[in-house]
Amino acid sequence: MKAWTLYDIDDIRFEDIEKPQIKAGEVLVRVRAAGICGSDVPRIYRDGAHNMPLIPGHEFAGEVVETGDDVDSKWINKRVGIFPLIPCKSCIPCMNKQYEMCKHYNYLGSRIDGAFAEYVAVPAWNLIELPDGVSFEQAAMLEPMSVAVHAMRRCMDRDVIEKVKDEKSTVLVYGLGTIGLMLTMFLQETGIKNLLVIGNKSSQYNAAVRLGITDENYCDSKTNDVRSWVYEKTNGSGVDYVFECVGRSETVAQMIDLTASAARVMLIGNPYSDMTLDKKIYWKILRNQLTVLGTWNSSFTHEEDDDWHYVLDKLGSGKIVPQMFITHRYTMDNLEQGLHIMRDKSEEYIKEMIVIR
Repeated sequence: MKAWTLYDIDDIRFEDIEKPQIKAGEVLVRVRAAGICGSDVPRIYRDGAHNMPLIPGHEFAGEVVETGDDVDSKWINKRVGIFPLIPCKSCIPCMNKQYEMCKHYNYLGSRIDGAFAEYVAVPAWNLIELPDGVSFEQAAMLEPMSVAVHAMRRCMDRDVIEKVKDEKSTVLVYGLGTIGLMLTMFLQETGIKNLLVIGNKSSQYNAAVRLGITDENYCDSKTNDVRSWVYEKTNGSGVDYVFECVGRSETVAQMIDLTASAARVMLIGNPYSDMTLDKKIYWKILRNQLTVLGTWNSSFTHEEDDDWHYVLDKLGSGKIVPQMFITHRYTMDNLEQGLHIMRDKSEEYIKEMIVIR
């Protein structure tokens, strides 16, 4: 099969390799769509992966073409999405079905071979069957959508969302990359009205407008003073619910500083560097009795109330349309072009996708 193999930092090659040999409990998935995640770029060009050689890629969907021992044959020819985190199932979080917090996990595309290939070996436990109305492109975005939903549901449960809809509380999303836009999409779907967003690219503005965000509720951080803008929009009181999707020390500090009393701050953005807090920001957490939360993944338990089923339900209803965020599509052999665009920021993009017909 054809695959992109990362041999070392900045050494990724498109080559012919053997198909994966599946083990007991695994299936062989033919990849039909795979997203390029922002984390793939530093993994390939700056930091390297946990294990190399490695085939990157963890946002994907496809068809099951082969099953290993101990796997129900019903999976053959099924269209599937894939939860990329492979839990140990023996640590305390796993025993509590909090697999996203597993202490000894494996991970498709960062620790073991992933989806930048024609075929991937996947544990059957990690599969979720796709309804007929969900496309492979949509399913390849299940992972980032579920991350966004997990952040939303941890910060604002159903009761909180209903309360926010009825009151004048303000919700803010800072950073409109893929996760930030998907989070905005899901927050909009709940019916929250007083939703503010902050971006810094024309593509982000255009996507926000398509989601129904008005000019009045959009701030371009390149041309506006964020602090003044937020306080103007909140009548000087600050924001009640903040989602920080950038991952820079200065934006985390700024968001904490712009909160209202008893606010909740959800940190989602992968860190660019070490995080530091000035003493006055730390005092803000103490004196305003803030709740500061963090998340990096999503809940996948095979139960109807997990994040992945939540997303599938919204996709099936037609209320969520993530394909609007796909700005670039590539064949497998053109993947490197997309990686270079993201690495060099030579074009604006939101979600880049490999599509295999």
